[in-house]
Amino acid sequence: MAVSWRSWLANEGVKHLCLVGLCLSRASASVLNLNCSLILLPMCRTLLAYLRGSQKVPSRRTRRLLDKSKTFHITCGITICIFSGVHVAAHLMNALNFSVNYSEDFLELNAARYRNEDPRKLLFTTVPGLTGVFMVVVLFLMVTASTYAIRVSNYDIFWYTHNLFFVFYMLLLLHVSGGLLKYQTNLDAHPPGCISLNRTQSQDIPSLEYISEHFRGSVPEGFSKLEGHNQKTVVKICLEQPRFHAHFPQTWIWISGPLCLYCAERLYRCIRSNKPVTIISVISHPSDVMELRMVKENFKARPGQYVILHCPSVSALENHPFTLTMCPTETKATFGVHFKVVGDWTERFRDLLLPPSSQDSEILPFIQSRNYPKLYVDGPFGSPFEESLNYEVSLCVAGGIGVTPFASILNTLLDDWKPYKLRRLYFIWVCRDIQSFQWFADLLCMLHNKLWQENRPDYVNIQLYLSQTDGIQKIIGEKYHTLNSRLFIGRPRWKLLFDEIAKCNRGKTVGVFCCGPSSISKTLHNLSNQSNLYGTKFEYNKESFS
Repeated sequence: MAVSWRSWLANEGVKHLCLVGLCLSRASASVLNLNCSLILLPMCRTLLAYLRGSQKVPSRRTRRLLDKSKTFHITCGITICIFSGVHVAAHLMNALNFSVNYSEDFLELNAARYRNEDPRKLLFTTVPGLTGVFMVVVLFLMVTASTYAIRVSNYDIFWYTHNLFFVFYMLLLLHVSGGLLKYQTNLDAHPPGCISLNRTQSQDIPSLEYISEHFRGSVPEGFSKLEGHNQKTVVKICLEQPRFHAHFPQTWIWISGPLCLYCAERLYRCIRSNKPVTIISVISHPSDVMELRMVKENFKARPGQYVILHCPSVSALENHPFTLTMCPTETKATFGVHFKVVGDWTERFRDLLLPPSSQDSEILPFIQSRNYPKLYVDGPFGSPFEESLNYEVSLCVAGGIGVTPFASILNTLLDDWKPYKLRRLYFIWVCRDIQSFQWFADLLCMLHNKLWQENRPDYVNIQLYLSQTDGIQKIIGEKYHTLNSRLFIGRPRWKLLFDEIAKCNRGKTVGVFCCGPSSISKTLHNLSNQSNLYGTKFEYNKESFS
């Protein structure tokens, strides 16, 4: 088929009009491919726990970077949202341009089927368009359900919607299989700017001035300057018609590796946690806190790690992470968790663990015949609190139930503190009511007595802060008289506390660990970054607790 200069101009117009949209769509697609592959790596929890605890990562700074995996995951998610918006806007622009500037000369390049076709049809009748719409819907559900308000008010919604990422990745692989964007395969035989002609009449060939004005001074290759009004021009004749082919889909190259790695880890975790644990005892503590002690064959964990509990009787698919408050040792295989009853899942789990309400008992010994529900444990997984034993001096700050990560560390020190690098521990615990201290009051008393007997009274510096004083005289008794001198009313004076620690540990590096409200976390973070007169360096580590 002969292509006249008018056809050439028509297709050049399409190219110029679609240039911005095509560039934005291709560029944003590359960014999305990269982030969709990287976002899976921080979710390989078993791999991260192995790297953190192995000799492969001996540097503390590198291990602290691994602790930023959650922040990295969130950053990739935000990037995906932003560039998804850019990608959608670019393709909307492309759909409109293809429809308005439709040309019959190069049908292979036209996504539209006729001129002025409704662009919405391109979105809902093509594979790229339809999968793109579904991906936007899935991404919207995942992002909105990941907000702090949804996670706190209804964790079930967050958990179920976040697992839609499998659907998202399947749609992503289908999205690039439509072959919407094409490239020319015979550039040698049909270079840009050439024209195929059946006749070379002057009226069929545009003037240089017209082309230059139409394309704002950009003269296509193949036209030479004219010095007469009706003279013929010399043009480059094409040897054959242009041929186009769809771009080879590259998305699977980006995401196949991380996706296979993540699926392999999920399979490994499923096999590792396929046997239920043996529940030894259930203890009900004040302020709706439950303690669960269990035994599992070949289960090993380090202080500061956490596990994921799955109880099919509560929910067939849902599971929740809990920090270990007691780790197995060489002499005992028991491990345990504490959890606060704050949601539907924990309420149903508590009702299955506790006896009927007619039995007014707080502690249920394991010798009592109880048919506990089947419980599966996945883990353990690493957390920043593992580093608390690797500093010579550590400051551990807990707010309320945020004390659980430090409970396993205190239990470990109670067994034997000598194998670890830690030589001084500042333990700060802030609670609203006095009853909350009873969760680990026995542990604190035993650790204090043990260190006094071993002539190391300065090894652990315990400070308990109570923000509410109602009923304080009724509850504190002789049983916990060891802690009475370490109980303060009000909130800690953080600046004075940091100055005191810096003065007592001149020139040393102090590890700061916080698990509690964001207000305390921000204060500790700011103080850790401030310089002091004693050459003491504070390194801040935080685990969010929500």
